[in-house]
Amino acid sequence: MRICTPDEAASVVGPVDTLGIPLGPGQPAALLHALGKRAEYAKLTVFGGLLVDFYALFTRPGVRLLSGFFGPVERALVASGNEVHFVPGDFRRFIHVTRQLRPRVMATCAAPPDANGRLSLSLHAGATVDELRRAGRDPERLLVVEANPQLPRTLGLPPAHPHELALDEIDILVESDRPVFALPEAEPSSVERAIAETAAKFVSNGATLQAGIGEIPDAIVRILAQAPGDDFGIHTEMFTTGLMRLHQAGKVTNRKGIYDGVSVATFALGTRELYDWLDGQELVRFLPVEAVNEPSIIARNRKMISINGALSVDLVGQIVADSIAGREHSGIGGHEDFVTGAVFSEGGRSLICLPSTAAVDGRRLSRIVSGFPAGACVTTPRHQVDVVITEYGAAELAGRTVAERREALCAIAHPAFRDALRERVPELPSLPLEDGSA
Repeated sequence: MRICTPDEAASVVGPVDTLGIPLGPGQPAALLHALGKRAEYAKLTVFGGLLVDFYALFTRPGVRLLSGFFGPVERALVASGNEVHFVPGDFRRFIHVTRQLRPRVMATCAAPPDANGRLSLSLHAGATVDELRRAGRDPERLLVVEANPQLPRTLGLPPAHPHELALDEIDILVESDRPVFALPEAEPSSVERAIAETAAKFVSNGATLQAGIGEIPDAIVRILAQAPGDDFGIHTEMFTTGLMRLHQAGKVTNRKGIYDGVSVATFALGTRELYDWLDGQELVRFLPVEAVNEPSIIARNRKMISINGALSVDLVGQIVADSIAGREHSGIGGHEDFVTGAVFSEGGRSLICLPSTAAVDGRRLSRIVSGFPAGACVTTPRHQVDVVITEYGAAELAGRTVAERREALCAIAHPAFRDALRERVPELPSLPLEDGSA
């Protein structure tokens, strides 16, 4: 193992090369910024997702980013004409994509080594754990780890999921002290609070919670932290500041039925306060995505409640959660996995939460639509969807007919759009049968 500065470590990546990095909070920021100082790339392909900083690397000619999840940075890079491409796939499938690409260099960040030479993978377990180790064992590949004392030392569930790397597994150790990306804890708007208050009514004592990314899921959890009710469990893809508040309120017992006694997540993103609270925190464990997002595992939790957002829903209940007019906006992540797993849990429910309207170019548009335009990409199909919530109430869709679904969704649309939605029920075209008859 060599100990290098970020610039020295960047020199091991060639002008024609492949590099794999984790999602968001697992990214080695100092290394990526050092790579951006160079301009002599001919064909460098990077696979990752949810960039949490603007890295000049991805503006360089000859650099191609394959992203499994877009955030604001990816969207800005695409808008500026850089070579950034979306790779469709849920979070679990990133394992297979990374294995298929087999990047010559795998890189991650981690907390500094402890007295036993072990480096906690900190805020991210995700989909790259196996490939990091595989690269470290392969003499033709390199494992680069960026150790940063500003990252919390978090725990896994050994022996199956230790959530750490040993110094002797690493080829290059980079020392860094860069500030860690954090999300501010914002107050919800009146619309978000109304949605959160309706959603909270579906969460009873003893429920196990998953909270997706965004202000609305976090607002729901914060309301639960302040309201009556307790004996909650947490089984979530992303651990948030709101989920920390639920712990701090003394409402988490984690009597779930699987991974009892601890909250489980596969990554964390939130405030600096959250990261400090997670440091050495034995009540929260980080597991690889296949141990968290698998629907059959999710379904084993007691009264599993999944809470996720969406961009739009049509009148039969199809959900578009990651694209706008066919252009990628975010990613699939664990959306469908948790929607599916939650409803197969005994007493479980799946909540899809969204404001009833969106402002586009100064116009107010309904997020509940009669039908999606050609080219729209459905994130979660209609037969998986349980409950849709806007600031006007909840539409319970599971077990309802198509006509009943349409009426329930019209009822929670913005009042200005309800009549038009009821009048514009989409008609399916008549398709020829295989024998040519109509």
